[in-house]
Amino acid sequence: MKTYDLLGIGIGPFDLGLAALAEPLHDVDAVFLDQRDGFAWHHGMMIDGATIQVPFLADLVTMADPTSPYSFLAWLKATGRLYPFYIRESFYPLRAEYDQYCRWVAEQLPTLRWGRRVTSVVRVPDPATDGAYLFEVTAQTAHGVEKYCAKHLVLGTGTQPRLPAALSGLDGAGPVVHTSEYLPSRAALVAGGAVTVVGSGQSAAEVYRDLLDGCGTAPGEHRLDWVTRSPRFFPMEYTKLTLEMTSPEYTDHYVSLPIGQRDVLGREQRNLYKGISGDLVDDIYDTLYRKSALGTEVPTTLLSDTEVVAARFDADGAAGAGEYVLTLRHAQLGTTAEHRTRAIVAATGYAGSVPGFLAPGLVNLDERGRYAVTRDYTVDDDRRIHVVGGEEHTHGVTAPDLGFGAWRNSVILANVTGREPYAIERRIAFQQFGLPDAGRRAIQRDNEMEVAR
Repeated sequence: MKTYDLLGIGIGPFDLGLAALAEPLHDVDAVFLDQRDGFAWHHGMMIDGATIQVPFLADLVTMADPTSPYSFLAWLKATGRLYPFYIRESFYPLRAEYDQYCRWVAEQLPTLRWGRRVTSVVRVPDPATDGAYLFEVTAQTAHGVEKYCAKHLVLGTGTQPRLPAALSGLDGAGPVVHTSEYLPSRAALVAGGAVTVVGSGQSAAEVYRDLLDGCGTAPGEHRLDWVTRSPRFFPMEYTKLTLEMTSPEYTDHYVSLPIGQRDVLGREQRNLYKGISGDLVDDIYDTLYRKSALGTEVPTTLLSDTEVVAARFDADGAAGAGEYVLTLRHAQLGTTAEHRTRAIVAATGYAGSVPGFLAPGLVNLDERGRYAVTRDYTVDDDRRIHVVGGEEHTHGVTAPDLGFGAWRNSVILANVTGREPYAIERRIAFQQFGLPDAGRRAIQRDNEMEVAR
Protein backbone atom coordinates (compact mmCIF):
# COMPACT_ATOMS: atom_id res chain seq x y z
CA MET A 1 0.00 0.00 0.00
CA LYS A 2 1.28 3.47 -0.89
CA THR A 3 2.31 5.72 1.99
CA TYR A 4 1.46 9.41 1.74
CA ASP A 5 3.36 12.13 3.57
CA LEU A 6 0.10 13.90 4.38
CA LEU A 7 -3.55 12.85 4.40
CA GLY A 8 -6.36 15.33 5.00
CA ILE A 9 -9.86 14.34 6.10
CA GLY A 10 -12.54 16.82 5.06
CA ILE A 11 -12.21 19.35 2.22
CA GLY A 12 -13.50 22.72 3.30
CA PRO A 13 -11.73 25.99 2.48
CA PHE A 14 -8.95 25.33 5.01
CA ASP A 15 -8.00 21.84 3.79
CA LEU A 16 -8.54 22.97 0.19
CA GLY A 17 -6.01 25.75 0.80
CA LEU A 18 -3.61 23.22 2.32
CA ALA A 19 -3.97 21.01 -0.75
CA ALA A 20 -3.27 23.97 -3.04
CA LEU A 21 -0.15 24.97 -1.08
CA ALA A 22 1.09 21.36 -0.91
CA GLU A 23 0.60 20.70 -4.63
CA PRO A 24 3.85 22.30 -5.92
CA LEU A 25 6.04 20.88 -3.11
CA HIS A 26 8.31 18.08 -4.33
CA ASP A 27 8.70 16.60 -0.85
CA VAL A 28 4.99 16.38 0.04
CA ASP A 29 2.94 13.54 -1.42
CA ALA A 30 -0.56 14.37 -0.20
CA VAL A 31 -4.11 13.12 -0.56
CA PHE A 32 -7.38 14.60 0.76
CA LEU A 33 -10.64 12.72 1.36
CA ASP A 34 -14.22 14.00 1.64
CA GLN A 35 -17.56 12.19 1.76
CA ARG A 36 -19.30 14.69 -0.50
CA ASP A 37 -19.41 14.45 -4.30
CA GLY A 38 -17.62 17.78 -4.78
CA PHE A 39 -16.77 21.07 -3.16
CA ALA A 40 -19.68 23.07 -1.71
CA TRP A 41 -19.47 26.05 0.63
CA HIS A 42 -22.57 27.37 2.44
CA HIS A 43 -24.86 26.80 -0.55
CA GLY A 44 -27.89 27.25 1.68
CA MET A 45 -26.85 30.88 2.24
CA MET A 46 -25.96 31.97 -1.30
CA ILE A 47 -28.30 34.93 -0.99
CA ASP A 48 -28.07 37.27 -3.96
CA GLY A 49 -25.59 40.06 -3.24
CA ALA A 50 -24.17 38.58 -0.02
CA THR A 51 -20.42 39.08 0.40
CA ILE A 52 -17.81 37.34 2.50
CA GLN A 53 -16.60 39.36 5.47
CA VAL A 54 -12.88 39.31 4.68
CA PRO A 55 -10.97 40.95 1.78
CA PHE A 56 -10.08 38.97 -1.35
CA LEU A 57 -6.49 38.59 -0.12
CA ALA A 58 -7.91 36.13 2.41
CA ASP A 59 -8.21 33.49 -0.29
CA LEU A 60 -6.85 29.96 -0.10
CA VAL A 61 -3.18 30.75 -0.72
CA THR A 62 -2.21 34.41 -1.16
CA MET A 63 -1.17 35.16 2.42
CA ALA A 64 1.32 32.27 2.18
CA ASP A 65 2.25 32.54 -1.50
CA PRO A 66 1.16 35.63 -3.46
CA THR A 67 2.57 34.03 -6.64
CA SER A 68 0.42 30.91 -6.42
CA PRO A 69 -1.59 29.94 -9.52
CA TYR A 70 -4.48 29.12 -7.16
CA SER A 71 -5.15 32.68 -5.94
CA PHE A 72 -8.45 34.53 -6.19
CA LEU A 73 -6.89 37.00 -8.62
CA ALA A 74 -5.70 34.09 -10.79
CA TRP A 75 -9.29 32.82 -10.88
CA LEU A 76 -10.59 36.28 -11.85
CA LYS A 77 -8.04 36.43 -14.67
CA ALA A 78 -8.82 32.91 -15.88
CA THR A 79 -12.56 33.66 -15.99
CA GLY A 80 -12.29 37.10 -17.57
CA ARG A 81 -13.52 38.91 -14.47
CA LEU A 82 -10.36 40.66 -13.29
CA TYR A 83 -11.18 44.06 -14.81
CA PRO A 84 -14.83 44.09 -13.68
CA PHE A 85 -13.65 43.24 -10.14
CA TYR A 86 -11.07 46.05 -10.36
CA ILE A 87 -13.66 48.58 -11.52
CA ARG A 88 -16.07 47.48 -8.78
CA GLU A 89 -13.56 48.83 -6.21
CA SER A 90 -14.52 46.55 -3.35
CA PHE A 91 -12.17 44.32 -1.39
CA TYR A 92 -15.01 41.94 -0.48
CA PRO A 93 -15.96 39.24 -3.00
CA LEU A 94 -19.51 38.03 -3.34
CA ARG A 95 -20.14 34.82 -1.44
CA ALA A 96 -21.12 33.14 -4.69
CA GLU A 97 -17.83 34.31 -6.25
CA TYR A 98 -15.81 32.83 -3.41
CA ASP A 99 -17.61 29.51 -3.80
CA GLN A 100 -16.99 29.52 -7.57
CA TYR A 101 -13.33 30.32 -6.96
CA CYS A 102 -12.95 27.43 -4.49
CA ARG A 103 -14.60 25.01 -6.89
CA TRP A 104 -12.26 26.22 -9.66
CA VAL A 105 -9.25 25.43 -7.46
CA ALA A 106 -10.70 22.05 -6.47
CA GLU A 107 -11.14 21.07 -10.10
CA GLN A 108 -7.43 21.61 -10.75
CA LEU A 109 -6.03 19.59 -7.84
CA PRO A 110 -5.37 15.88 -8.52
CA THR A 111 -4.91 15.18 -4.79
CA LEU A 112 -8.61 15.45 -3.90
CA ARG A 113 -10.72 12.30 -3.52
CA TRP A 114 -14.47 12.84 -3.31
CA GLY A 115 -17.10 10.32 -2.25
CA ARG A 116 -14.88 8.87 0.47
CA ARG A 117 -16.54 8.60 3.89
CA VAL A 118 -13.85 7.90 6.46
CA THR A 119 -14.91 5.17 8.88
CA SER A 120 -11.76 4.55 10.92
CA VAL A 121 -8.28 5.89 11.64
CA VAL A 122 -5.81 3.66 13.50
CA ARG A 123 -2.08 3.37 14.03
CA VAL A 124 -0.31 0.52 12.20
CA PRO A 125 3.39 -0.51 12.18
CA ASP A 126 5.53 1.15 9.52
CA PRO A 127 7.09 -1.71 7.52
CA ALA A 128 9.87 0.57 6.29
CA THR A 129 11.07 1.68 9.74
CA ASP A 130 11.51 -0.60 12.70
CA GLY A 131 9.47 0.52 15.72
CA ALA A 132 7.73 3.40 13.90
CA TYR A 133 4.07 3.65 12.94
CA LEU A 134 1.80 5.05 10.25
CA PHE A 135 -1.84 6.05 10.21
CA GLU A 136 -4.17 3.70 8.37
CA VAL A 137 -7.34 5.39 7.14
CA THR A 138 -10.33 3.35 6.00
CA ALA A 139 -12.92 4.99 3.74
CA GLN A 140 -16.23 3.75 2.40
CA THR A 141 -17.00 4.54 -1.26
CA ALA A 142 -19.82 3.72 -3.64
CA HIS A 143 -17.65 0.92 -5.01
CA GLY A 144 -16.44 -0.56 -1.73
CA VAL A 145 -13.78 0.04 0.91
CA GLU A 146 -10.48 1.86 0.36
CA LYS A 147 -7.49 2.03 2.68
CA TYR A 148 -4.79 4.69 2.83
CA CYS A 149 -1.56 5.00 4.82
CA ALA A 150 0.03 8.31 5.81
CA LYS A 151 2.77 9.72 8.01
CA HIS A 152 0.80 12.84 8.96
CA LEU A 153 -2.92 13.56 9.28
CA VAL A 154 -4.90 16.78 9.04
CA LEU A 155 -8.40 16.77 10.53
CA GLY A 156 -10.59 19.29 8.72
CA THR A 157 -13.99 17.76 9.34
CA GLY A 158 -15.55 21.14 10.07
CA THR A 159 -18.63 21.84 12.13
CA GLN A 160 -22.29 20.83 12.02
CA PRO A 161 -25.43 23.01 12.22
CA ARG A 162 -26.50 23.52 15.83
CA LEU A 163 -30.05 23.91 17.11
CA PRO A 164 -30.68 25.03 20.70
CA ALA A 165 -32.50 22.57 22.92
CA ALA A 166 -35.71 24.60 22.78
CA LEU A 167 -35.98 24.22 19.00
CA SER A 168 -34.75 20.65 18.69
CA GLY A 169 -37.33 18.03 17.85
CA LEU A 170 -40.15 20.45 17.05
CA ASP A 171 -42.82 18.65 15.01
CA GLY A 172 -45.33 20.82 13.25
CA ALA A 173 -46.85 21.84 9.95
CA GLY A 174 -44.52 24.74 9.23
CA PRO A 175 -40.80 24.50 8.49
CA VAL A 176 -38.12 24.83 11.17
CA VAL A 177 -34.84 25.21 9.32
CA HIS A 178 -31.27 26.06 10.13
CA THR A 179 -29.72 28.83 8.03
CA SER A 180 -27.57 26.17 6.34
CA GLU A 181 -30.79 25.07 4.56
CA TYR A 182 -32.33 28.51 4.14
CA LEU A 183 -32.48 29.00 0.37
CA PRO A 184 -34.00 25.60 -0.46
CA SER A 185 -36.65 26.27 2.22
CA ARG A 186 -37.34 29.92 1.45
CA ALA A 187 -40.58 29.45 -0.49
CA ALA A 188 -42.05 27.19 2.18
CA LEU A 189 -41.07 29.66 4.90
CA VAL A 190 -42.78 32.58 3.19
CA ALA A 191 -45.87 30.53 2.30
CA GLY A 192 -46.75 30.16 5.97
CA GLY A 193 -47.33 33.90 6.33
CA ALA A 194 -45.28 34.45 9.49
CA VAL A 195 -41.56 33.80 9.88
CA THR A 196 -39.42 34.23 12.98
CA VAL A 197 -35.62 34.40 12.74
CA VAL A 198 -33.93 33.16 15.91
CA GLY A 199 -30.26 33.93 16.43
CA SER A 200 -27.65 36.59 15.90
CA GLY A 201 -24.77 37.48 13.64
CA GLN A 202 -24.34 37.86 9.92
CA SER A 203 -26.45 34.86 8.89
CA ALA A 204 -29.46 36.00 10.92
CA ALA A 205 -29.16 39.51 9.51
CA GLU A 206 -28.88 38.29 5.92
CA VAL A 207 -31.96 36.09 6.26
CA TYR A 208 -33.94 38.89 7.92
CA ARG A 209 -32.92 41.35 5.21
CA ASP A 210 -33.76 38.89 2.45
CA LEU A 211 -37.25 38.25 3.86
CA LEU A 212 -37.83 41.90 4.67
CA ASP A 213 -38.47 42.87 1.06
CA GLY A 214 -41.69 40.82 1.00
CA CYS A 215 -42.77 41.76 4.51
CA GLY A 216 -46.06 43.63 4.52
CA THR A 217 -46.41 43.80 0.74
CA ALA A 218 -48.71 41.99 -1.66
CA PRO A 219 -48.41 39.49 -3.22
CA GLY A 220 -46.38 37.22 -0.95
CA GLU A 221 -47.13 39.28 2.15
CA HIS A 222 -45.83 37.82 5.38
CA ARG A 223 -45.01 38.82 8.91
CA LEU A 224 -41.36 38.80 9.94
CA ASP A 225 -39.81 38.84 13.43
CA TRP A 226 -36.24 38.58 14.68
CA VAL A 227 -35.34 37.31 18.15
CA THR A 228 -31.77 37.38 19.45
CA ARG A 229 -30.36 36.85 22.92
CA SER A 230 -27.53 39.25 22.09
CA PRO A 231 -27.94 42.51 23.99
CA ARG A 232 -28.03 44.44 20.72
CA PHE A 233 -27.78 43.96 16.97
CA PHE A 234 -24.06 44.57 17.10
CA PRO A 235 -21.80 45.15 14.08
CA MET A 236 -18.60 43.27 13.54
CA GLU A 237 -15.68 45.21 15.00
CA TYR A 238 -13.36 45.86 12.10
CA THR A 239 -10.97 48.58 13.19
CA LYS A 240 -7.32 48.11 12.32
CA LEU A 241 -5.89 47.64 15.81
CA THR A 242 -8.62 45.12 16.54
CA LEU A 243 -7.76 43.27 13.34
CA GLU A 244 -4.26 42.82 14.74
CA MET A 245 -5.81 40.19 17.00
CA THR A 246 -5.82 37.91 13.95
CA SER A 247 -2.06 37.67 14.29
CA PRO A 248 0.58 35.15 15.37
CA GLU A 249 1.34 37.27 18.44
CA TYR A 250 -2.23 37.34 19.71
CA THR A 251 -2.60 33.64 19.04
CA ASP A 252 0.55 33.03 21.13
CA HIS A 253 -1.02 35.08 23.92
CA TYR A 254 -4.40 33.34 23.70
CA VAL A 255 -2.92 29.83 23.70
CA SER A 256 -0.92 30.66 26.85
CA LEU A 257 -4.05 31.49 28.89
CA PRO A 258 -5.76 29.00 31.25
CA ILE A 259 -8.63 27.03 29.72
CA GLY A 260 -11.29 28.79 31.80
CA GLN A 261 -10.07 32.24 30.82
CA ARG A 262 -9.96 31.24 27.14
CA ASP A 263 -13.58 30.08 27.32
CA VAL A 264 -14.68 33.39 28.85
CA LEU A 265 -12.74 35.37 26.24
CA GLY A 266 -14.23 33.27 23.45
CA ARG A 267 -17.72 34.33 24.49
CA GLU A 268 -16.74 37.97 24.97
CA GLN A 269 -15.01 38.23 21.58
CA ARG A 270 -17.85 36.98 19.42
CA ASN A 271 -18.45 40.42 17.95
CA LEU A 272 -14.96 40.21 16.44
CA TYR A 273 -16.05 37.53 13.99
CA LYS A 274 -19.74 36.78 14.61
CA GLY A 275 -21.11 40.29 14.34
CA ILE A 276 -23.01 41.84 11.46
CA SER A 277 -21.35 43.92 8.77
CA GLY A 278 -21.98 47.61 9.40
CA ASP A 279 -23.32 48.11 5.88
CA LEU A 280 -25.93 45.40 6.39
CA VAL A 281 -27.05 46.88 9.72
CA ASP A 282 -27.54 50.23 8.01
CA ASP A 283 -29.31 48.63 5.05
CA ILE A 284 -31.79 46.89 7.35
CA TYR A 285 -32.57 50.17 9.11
CA ASP A 286 -32.90 52.07 5.83
CA THR A 287 -35.26 49.42 4.46
CA LEU A 288 -37.43 49.59 7.58
CA TYR A 289 -37.42 53.38 7.35
CA ARG A 290 -38.39 53.31 3.67
CA LYS A 291 -41.26 50.92 4.33
CA SER A 292 -42.52 52.93 7.31
CA ALA A 293 -42.42 56.13 5.24
CA LEU A 294 -45.38 54.81 3.24
CA GLY A 295 -47.55 55.52 6.29
CA THR A 296 -48.43 51.91 7.14
CA GLU A 297 -47.15 49.80 10.01
CA VAL A 298 -44.50 47.30 8.98
CA PRO A 299 -45.46 43.84 10.34
CA THR A 300 -42.13 43.11 11.96
CA THR A 301 -40.57 43.13 15.43
CA LEU A 302 -36.91 43.05 16.43
CA LEU A 303 -36.29 41.70 19.93
CA SER A 304 -32.81 41.82 21.45
CA ASP A 305 -31.60 40.44 24.79
CA THR A 306 -34.34 37.84 24.37
CA GLU A 307 -33.91 34.07 24.48
CA VAL A 308 -36.20 31.29 23.28
CA VAL A 309 -36.44 29.10 26.40
CA ALA A 310 -39.21 26.75 25.23
CA ALA A 311 -41.22 25.97 22.12
CA ARG A 312 -44.23 23.86 21.15
CA PHE A 313 -46.58 23.37 18.22
CA ASP A 314 -50.22 24.39 18.62
CA ALA A 315 -52.24 22.46 16.02
CA ASP A 316 -55.35 24.58 16.67
CA GLY A 317 -53.60 27.92 16.22
CA ALA A 318 -53.75 30.19 13.16
CA ALA A 319 -57.34 29.28 12.22
CA GLY A 320 -56.67 25.56 12.52
CA ALA A 321 -53.57 25.58 10.33
CA GLY A 322 -51.30 25.31 13.33
CA GLU A 323 -48.48 27.50 14.56
CA TYR A 324 -45.44 27.42 16.82
CA VAL A 325 -45.58 28.97 20.26
CA LEU A 326 -42.22 30.24 21.46
CA THR A 327 -41.66 31.15 25.09
CA LEU A 328 -39.40 34.18 25.17
CA ARG A 329 -37.42 35.38 28.17
CA HIS A 330 -35.98 38.88 28.38
CA ALA A 331 -32.61 38.77 30.16
CA GLN A 332 -32.68 42.27 31.68
CA LEU A 333 -36.31 42.25 32.77
CA GLY A 334 -36.44 38.58 33.75
CA THR A 335 -39.95 38.35 32.30
CA THR A 336 -41.40 35.86 29.82
CA ALA A 337 -43.98 36.09 27.05
CA GLU A 338 -45.37 33.90 24.28
CA HIS A 339 -44.72 34.54 20.61
CA ARG A 340 -46.61 32.80 17.80
CA THR A 341 -45.23 32.10 14.36
CA ARG A 342 -45.81 29.75 11.42
CA ALA A 343 -42.16 29.09 10.51
CA ILE A 344 -38.74 29.40 12.15
CA VAL A 345 -35.26 30.06 10.79
CA ALA A 346 -32.55 29.16 13.29
CA ALA A 347 -29.43 31.26 12.83
CA THR A 348 -27.88 29.49 15.80
CA GLY A 349 -24.45 28.67 14.46
CA TYR A 350 -22.41 25.53 14.21
CA ALA A 351 -20.68 23.21 16.65
CA GLY A 352 -17.60 21.08 16.26
CA SER A 353 -16.96 17.65 17.68
CA VAL A 354 -14.29 14.98 17.77
CA PRO A 355 -15.18 12.53 14.96
CA GLY A 356 -16.10 9.02 15.98
CA PHE A 357 -13.84 7.39 13.38
CA LEU A 358 -10.71 8.18 15.41
CA ALA A 359 -9.37 5.22 17.39
CA PRO A 360 -9.52 5.71 21.19
CA GLY A 361 -6.44 7.48 22.51
CA LEU A 362 -5.33 8.63 19.06
CA VAL A 363 -5.75 12.33 19.90
CA ASN A 364 -5.41 14.31 23.11
CA LEU A 365 -8.57 15.84 24.58
CA ASP A 366 -9.06 18.50 27.22
CA GLU A 367 -11.14 18.16 30.38
CA ARG A 368 -14.27 19.08 28.40
CA GLY A 369 -13.81 16.46 25.70
CA ARG A 370 -12.53 18.89 23.04
CA TYR A 371 -9.33 18.69 21.04
CA ALA A 372 -6.32 19.65 23.19
CA VAL A 373 -4.65 21.60 20.39
CA THR A 374 -1.04 22.73 20.79
CA ARG A 375 0.33 25.99 19.46
CA ASP A 376 1.43 24.30 16.21
CA TYR A 377 -2.09 22.84 15.67
CA THR A 378 -1.28 19.25 16.66
CA VAL A 379 -3.38 17.03 18.90
CA ASP A 380 -1.07 14.07 19.53
CA ASP A 381 2.17 13.59 21.46
CA ASP A 382 4.24 12.99 18.31
CA ARG A 383 2.93 16.15 16.59
CA ARG A 384 1.72 14.26 13.53
CA ILE A 385 -2.04 14.86 13.72
CA HIS A 386 -3.07 18.43 12.91
CA VAL A 387 -6.41 20.20 13.25
CA VAL A 388 -7.69 22.99 10.99
CA GLY A 389 -10.76 24.99 11.97
CA GLY A 390 -11.43 23.00 15.13
CA GLU A 391 -9.26 24.98 17.53
CA GLU A 392 -11.37 28.05 18.31
CA HIS A 393 -11.41 27.11 22.03
CA THR A 394 -7.58 27.00 22.13
CA HIS A 395 -6.48 29.57 19.52
CA GLY A 396 -9.30 32.12 19.57
CA VAL A 397 -10.36 34.41 16.76
CA THR A 398 -7.77 33.16 14.27
CA ALA A 399 -9.30 29.65 14.15
CA PRO A 400 -12.38 30.47 11.96
CA ASP A 401 -10.71 33.38 10.13
CA LEU A 402 -10.31 32.70 6.40
CA GLY A 403 -7.42 35.15 6.22
CA PHE A 404 -5.37 33.21 8.78
CA GLY A 405 -5.88 29.82 7.13
CA ALA A 406 -2.86 30.16 4.83
CA TRP A 407 -0.61 31.03 7.80
CA ARG A 408 -1.78 27.96 9.72
CA ASN A 409 -1.27 25.79 6.64
CA SER A 410 2.27 27.14 6.33
CA VAL A 411 2.95 25.97 9.90
CA ILE A 412 1.52 22.53 9.15
CA LEU A 413 3.61 22.12 6.01
CA ALA A 414 6.72 23.21 7.90
CA ASN A 415 6.02 20.49 10.46
CA VAL A 416 5.46 17.87 7.76
CA THR A 417 8.57 18.73 5.72
CA GLY A 418 11.00 19.76 8.46
CA ARG A 419 11.65 22.98 6.57
CA GLU A 420 9.73 26.20 5.85
CA PRO A 421 8.31 25.96 2.32
CA TYR A 422 6.42 29.21 2.86
CA ALA A 423 7.77 32.00 5.03
CA ILE A 424 6.07 32.06 8.43
CA GLU A 425 5.70 35.53 9.89
CA ARG A 426 6.33 35.57 13.64
CA ARG A 427 5.47 39.22 14.28
CA ILE A 428 3.05 41.38 12.30
CA ALA A 429 1.34 43.54 14.96
CA PHE A 430 2.36 47.00 16.18
CA GLN A 431 0.82 46.33 19.60
CA GLN A 432 1.89 43.87 22.26
CA PHE A 433 -0.71 41.61 23.86
CA GLY A 434 1.11 40.85 27.09
CA LEU A 435 3.44 42.82 29.29
CA PRO A 436 6.99 43.42 28.07
CA ASP A 437 9.52 41.11 29.74
CA ALA A 438 10.87 43.94 31.91
CA GLY A 439 7.35 44.84 33.02
CA ARG A 440 6.51 41.24 33.88
CA ARG A 441 9.67 40.93 35.96
CA ALA A 442 8.91 44.18 37.81
CA ILE A 443 5.34 43.08 38.64
CA GLN A 444 6.56 39.66 39.74
CA ARG A 445 9.17 41.33 42.00
CA ASP A 446 6.56 43.67 43.52
CA ASN A 447 4.25 40.71 44.16
CA GLU A 448 7.04 38.77 45.84
CA MET A 449 7.86 41.79 48.04
CA GLU A 450 4.18 42.16 48.97
CA VAL A 451 4.00 38.49 49.97
CA ALA A 452 7.22 38.86 52.01
CA ARG A 453 5.70 41.79 53.94
